Amino acid sequence: MLSPTEPAPPRKVIPQVDFELDDFDADEEVYLDFYRKVGVPEDMLVPLAEHHTPDGVNSYYVLFDRTATWGHPGMPHLIAVYLQRDQEKRTFSYEQAPMPLPAMAQSWLIHRGCPPGAIGLNPELGPPSADEATRALEQRLAGEGDHYAMGYSYTCDDPDDMVTVVALRALGERALSPYRVVVEEVDPSAWTRTLREGGFATVEDALQWCDDRLTGEAGALPPVRPAAGVSRPTGVAKAPPRPPGRSR
Repeated sequence: MLSPTEPAPPRKVIPQVDFELDDFDADEEVYLDFYRKVGVPEDMLVPLAEHHTPDGVNSYYVLFDRTATWGHPGMPHLIAVYLQRDQEKRTFSYEQAPMPLPAMAQSWLIHRGCPPGAIGLNPELGPPSADEATRALEQRLAGEGDHYAMGYSYTCDDPDDMVTVVALRALGERALSPYRVVVEEVDPSAWTRTLREGGFATVEDALQWCDDRLTGEAGALPPVRPAAGVSRPTGVAKAPPRPPGRSR
């Protein structure tokens, strides 16, 4: 406990997002969609990463949604936002996507034109990567996210078990582990996060492992079998549907 003469420690200031849309307009559908999804809860969105082009036309955001903890159980806590401005007409358009992992939000933005090195996470916000394996997997997911389709995710913010599980489908037809599970776990005492990946032959096995992890019954992740000479597909395969499962 501080003595009366000791100064109080500085209070950490949580930054707020600024979409910089003063005097900008959009057609009614875009305007209403933007403000319903990201404009109204703007003061509850924390910018973990953002990048703006020098001409002010394009902005890219990785946002932590502080309202997600009160939403539907398991919903992603992150939002990726790509904002485009027409400086002459003073209009804007945008895209947004809920994402369960920072690397997946970064990947979504990179594949919409954001320079890969410009959307790094603010080290002052959130737990840092615990080890080199985590950093390597995060880097690969950010760069190769368009190689996978997300079929299911669940984010648990229980202080005793802060975990996110994500089931992915590899889009390469010759992938030997066509289904992947990526698991992020936060160590609250060390305040670090680890990210690991496992490979599965069937969607049922991948989803079962996710359910088992959420109930504390999962074994070790099986290793990913590397693909042999996979070529990039021209089309995007449909993500596997999530069967009825456990709610928390």
